[in-house]
Amino acid sequence: MAYVVTEACIRCKYTDCVAVCPVDCFYEGPNMLAINPEECIDCGACETECPAEAIYLEDDLPDGQAHFADINREVTVDEKWPNISERKDSMPDADEWAKKSDKEQYLER
Repeated sequence: MAYVVTEACIRCKYTDCVAVCPVDCFYEGPNMLAINPEECIDCGACETECPAEAIYLEDDLPDGQAHFADINREVTVDEKWPNISERKDSMPDADEWAKKSDKEQYLER
C-alpha cells in the first residue's frame, strides 16, 4: 500500500516530503507533486513532513480524495511527470493556497 498526494498539494508544491524520501518516488507536476505507488515503500517519512498535510496512506484517504490514488498512478507510472529527488522552493503563493480547499479544478496535468 502506497502513500498518496491529495488535493491539498495543488498550487503549493512544498518539497519537504521529497527531501526525506529514501527511494525518490516523488514526481513533479506543474503545480503539485505525486507519489509513484510502485516505487513507494510505505515508510511514512513524507507524511509528517508535508506542511499542507496533503499526504495520506492509501487506506486512510479523506472522504472525496480516493480518486487521487488514480491521479498519482496516472502521472507517475507512465512518467508523464519528471522524477524529483531534491528539495526545491515551493510555489510563490503556497502558504496562501495551503489554507484553501476545493482546489482540484486548478490541477494541471
